[in-house]
Amino acid sequence: MDDKQAIAATIQVYFDSMYLSERDKVLQAFHPNAKITGYMGGNLLEQTVEEFANFVGAQTPSAKDQGEAPMLETLSVDITGHTAVAKVRDGYLGMIFVDTLSMLKLADNWVIYNKLFHVEG
Repeated sequence: MDDKQAIAATIQVYFDSMYLSERDKVLQAFHPNAKITGYMGGNLLEQTVEEFANFVGAQTPSAKDQGEAPMLETLSVDITGHTAVAKVRDGYLGMIFVDTLSMLKLADNWVIYNKLFHVEG
């Protein structure tokens, strides 16, 4: 698997974590020291991976179980050596997010090191 495919696979695990409300998939996709940051309702929200994983796991029933159609679009991926930045648009909790994902290649695996999010509209 080349880097672009490996990054796409990590992005899919990230999206699946939210779509399926699976805490362990969050921990699989993110580096343990990652931060999740953005504005929600005009307020700055900052979370650790552990806080984000707990939040995702608590969303029951999951979006899939509620019959929501999955919505994930990769807008761009820029790879420089063992770092990358991916921009994705995804549906979650009835909102559309644009996420900027800073990623690192550790051994042969790509992980999300930081997530900046923007809620559209």
